[in-house]
Amino acid sequence: MSSIPFHCSPNMQLLSTRSFCNPLSFPTSKITTRKHSTRVSPVCANNKGSGNVDRREMLLGLGGLSASGLVYPNKTIGAPIQAPNINQCSLPTTQPNDVPLDCCPPVLSDVVDFVPKTPTRIRVRPAAHNMTKEQIEKYEEATRLMKALPDDDPRSFIQQSNVHCAYCDAAYDQVGFPDLELQIHNNWLFFPFHRWQMYFYEQILGKLIGDKDFEMPFWNWDHPNGMTMPAIFANKNSPLFHQKRDQRHVPPVILDLNFEADTEFPDQERIDKNLTIMYKYMVTNAYPPIKFFGSKYVAGDDSENTEAGSVEMVPHSAIHNWVGDPDQPQQEDMGALYSSGNDPAFYCHHTNVDRLWDVWMKLDPKRNKNLTDPDWLESSFLFYNEDAVPVRVKTKDCLEASLLGYRYENVDIPWMATKPTSGAPSPLSPKQRRVINEPKFPVTLKTAISTTVKRPRKGRSKKEKEDEKEVLVLEGIEYDCGMFLTMDVYVNTADPDTIKPGSSELAGSFVNLPHKHKHRNRNKKKPGIMTSRLSLNISDLLDETNADDDDDILVTLVPRNGKGAISVKSLSVKFVRD
Repeated sequence: MSSIPFHCSPNMQLLSTRSFCNPLSFPTSKITTRKHSTRVSPVCANNKGSGNVDRREMLLGLGGLSASGLVYPNKTIGAPIQAPNINQCSLPTTQPNDVPLDCCPPVLSDVVDFVPKTPTRIRVRPAAHNMTKEQIEKYEEATRLMKALPDDDPRSFIQQSNVHCAYCDAAYDQVGFPDLELQIHNNWLFFPFHRWQMYFYEQILGKLIGDKDFEMPFWNWDHPNGMTMPAIFANKNSPLFHQKRDQRHVPPVILDLNFEADTEFPDQERIDKNLTIMYKYMVTNAYPPIKFFGSKYVAGDDSENTEAGSVEMVPHSAIHNWVGDPDQPQQEDMGALYSSGNDPAFYCHHTNVDRLWDVWMKLDPKRNKNLTDPDWLESSFLFYNEDAVPVRVKTKDCLEASLLGYRYENVDIPWMATKPTSGAPSPLSPKQRRVINEPKFPVTLKTAISTTVKRPRKGRSKKEKEDEKEVLVLEGIEYDCGMFLTMDVYVNTADPDTIKPGSSELAGSFVNLPHKHKHRNRNKKKPGIMTSRLSLNISDLLDETNADDDDDILVTLVPRNGKGAISVKSLSVKFVRD
């Protein structure tokens, strides 16, 4: 980077300013367009120009960062994900025969670093259902002007959509690792990336209408008053309207956070389910903090075998699925990650996701805290600002929304009063938990399966439970990344069909939104297959179902969407500290 000395391993050859030893030094040029550019890979002396960079060599190279003073108390910098070289963008596909997506941005001019400043004013982002007529008119006009910009303008609506597409669908390699894609989903980059994206989107809209105080609205889908498609998106004469949506889901239809939109429920029952699901993923499954943000992801890590944070998995994915058009191959636009930015509703959806980061922090300030790992804090991204200038930003500079000059309208949080309770008529006896024909793992989920899982310890004290969370871990989840998939995980219930979504026995769900990935053909026998994992807090569940003194638990896996397209390698119970 231009602001931080970046020292290479002695075994590496400096080929040009575009090698990973100086990855973010770009030539001065005007913004131009192109379909895509050829990848330029760093060459190291010990691999004879193969272009493959050994992880150990890369980490040795990164070791120079500590010499530059980039250290934290009692911690040394590891290998944070760095902003990609956008000029080295490629076209992602799912299968070899698929038509490549072109979501590469215009070629970069000089990159500038984001400089934090004390805001002179704090904008208040309103709930979409509470917007005034003036706010709606400004939002519509700003969106109209953005859509009217030339497609090759990096501030245009199509290019704003491409930003998300490129970062989430493997258009970029990790800096220094040309065989590893950069991914901002299913790991701890999810919240900071989307906060920055919404920040610059809002700045561009405000610049287009000449209003420095412009505020983006948020879709308050976690509150009963916001549990319909906001009216601003349902007006067919508005630039906020989008055709590729599920046209059945228009006001006053209540949205669904449990992927059961096609099942008939009374409105109040669906609202109640949504609220208990919010509690489950904002409280029960959102601690320790790494469970809320998503698993650690650093330079040299494969984007597979990572884990989404609780909110990203559900309810974030549920909203994408509910809005997407079921008549499209992958429920485009909102139903697929690569195309979701084509829908104006995407941005209001993600301002609410961003708001939930703030809400989570305030729920329990002593317990819910931002991560302190330097590899997270120093991770960086590139965005175009309101002046079409590429800006490098870091996670550490977006931890406080107020320091970026905005906050959210204060609204009630009714889901805090909807803690899940047991939905079973009585606790299962040891005999009822016994599985006669234990499945052999790994298992492909064509139908629901049940298995008994041993607990390492039982009958823990209150303090032990505070110090360590008991977690059910599903390892080696293989799935088709091009399909919409959901798998529910139940604990200690003989009949999952009788358990309501908000009940304690539903420990959580695994969800995949369709996306297009190259995956470097690592799995040549199974193209398009990815691997992930899922961990679910069961400490409260065991207390609520009177099972804390039991030696084992009964786990039932239920494939609800994509039967036969998900397999699980193993299940275990572990204890996790903050």
